[in-house]
Amino acid sequence: MIRVAIYNECIHEKNNEKAMAIYPNGIHSVIADFLKADDITVKCFTLETVEEITEEALKETDVLIWWGHVGHAKVPDEVAERVRDAVLTGMGFIGLHSAHHSKPFKLLMGTACHLGWRENGDMERIWNINPAHPITQGIGRYFELPHVETYAEPFGIPNPDEVIFMGWYEGGELFRSGCTFHRENGRIFYFQPGHETFPIFYDENVQTIIKNAVRWAAPVYRSEALVCPHIKKIGTEN
Repeated sequence: MIRVAIYNECIHEKNNEKAMAIYPNGIHSVIADFLKADDITVKCFTLETVEEITEEALKETDVLIWWGHVGHAKVPDEVAERVRDAVLTGMGFIGLHSAHHSKPFKLLMGTACHLGWRENGDMERIWNINPAHPITQGIGRYFELPHVETYAEPFGIPNPDEVIFMGWYEGGELFRSGCTFHRENGRIFYFQPGHETFPIFYDENVQTIIKNAVRWAAPVYRSEALVCPHIKKIGTEN
């Protein structure tokens, strides 16, 4: 059983008419609905309940999915630090769309994570450039999203372990739309599509990618805590 937690700040769905119409119960509810399966359980947090992302809650989470935008600064630093530490011990982390500027993601990357952007509903063609990767299974050579928020390079992240999706936009911009990272025992996947005023999380390809990413990011090994233990030389008791 893979235990998934979804954090969605759930601000736009309460004050933006377009977001309210597309995601009346919140982005997190749509993701939770398509993730639920025989081997996946889901719980959700919003900015209103972010303090409930405790150390104990994270120990009971195999993969944390994070969506945030205008509420990044309102996430307490101690919550972001707990998430970082949980990833380092082995929890998986999936950052969606504007989570590139979230506190946990920036802690894990160690950089500002800035990028270029334009919000005018361009079409994006997302190329599958690593068809052998577990996250890309079931995805063709490319797929198209008719309307997205344009993200553009340079993207201020460390060099990813793997770039598995590349995005191309009508304006000619390119973006590393799907990237993987390892941080100590934890696996991280950043996926660019997911703007709140477009129905991107209803797209079958996007859903397939996120489901694949959950299974890929689930812990292979998880340590009890972040420690720097004193070790004994083999064959001695000192």
